[in-house]
Amino acid sequence: MAFLAYRVDVSGRDITASWQEREEGELPAGDVLIEVSYSSVNYKDALSANGNKGVTKEYPHTPGIDAVGTVVSSEDAGFSAGDKVVVFGYDLGMNTEGGFSQRIRVPAAWVLKKPEGLSEEDAMAWGTAGFTAALSVQKLERAGVSPEKGPVLVTGATGGVGSVAVALLSKLGFSVVALSGKEEKNAWLTDLGAKKVVGRDDVLALKGKAMAKPIYQAAVDTVGGDMVSAIIPQLMPEGAVTTCGMIAGVKVEASVFPFILRGVSLLGVDSVEIPRADKQAVLDKVAGEWSLPTLENMTTEIGRDQLPDVLAAILAGKGVGRYRVNPNKA
Repeated sequence: MAFLAYRVDVSGRDITASWQEREEGELPAGDVLIEVSYSSVNYKDALSANGNKGVTKEYPHTPGIDAVGTVVSSEDAGFSAGDKVVVFGYDLGMNTEGGFSQRIRVPAAWVLKKPEGLSEEDAMAWGTAGFTAALSVQKLERAGVSPEKGPVLVTGATGGVGSVAVALLSKLGFSVVALSGKEEKNAWLTDLGAKKVVGRDDVLALKGKAMAKPIYQAAVDTVGGDMVSAIIPQLMPEGAVTTCGMIAGVKVEASVFPFILRGVSLLGVDSVEIPRADKQAVLDKVAGEWSLPTLENMTTEIGRDQLPDVLAAILAGKGVGRYRVNPNKA
């Protein structure tokens, strides 16, 4: 059966991309064939679509690290035709044909059951970015962070991970400080639940300090680099910062003093290779006690024709909130 997929090709410095007709026989080997209802757009998708060989080694390629849809056929007894399923992480959209397509075929070990209480639309409003935010909050809770102990900083707050983190932390009763370089979005962040919005310089000014006045109980960092270095000395005793991004750099410089004098923790967050059971648990949680009724308000649904512009905006740091892709809509 023929279907459409967003194909990116790289020749030297030239990058071309378009929706092209494909056949099921061109899909990679796998146990489960899925008809895709929606995907979502993440920073890693923008990198793959821009020819980044650190994300995708071989082109032509179909990006899209998320997908939700219906099982067409399965060689694995755990899934049957008609099942509603979710796939995110592992190698989907990186070196395996991804979710910017009307059909995907993947190993059964990558496939999650969509909870009854989570619509297909909401599953991709969350997407990898939202699940990463949920994993970050879960790590903070396990580190002893709680609403009564002080404010929590969220960096890159208008982005996919940051915006969901702001909304989720606010739902859970935390006093959220949102960090953003987009002043025109301050009111939007307040509507998401931020009690205060600060600029990058407010935090980065203390980069290089071994210790600083403890301001934040914890932080969800989405950008990496100097931002993490600046946050660590501003954490309260027994505070923690999660980090999941690298748009601001891959190196972190920090004194050991905050770690040994205040007992702070630096927690890495991975949403790609964690066990499937852990992914299913997070999916079930966002379908239940962590559901966000306001998530749809921060999600923009796009069709095929809008995808290139959204990918470019995210790569340029101009994306806002979440983007859900409908591959079946022009």
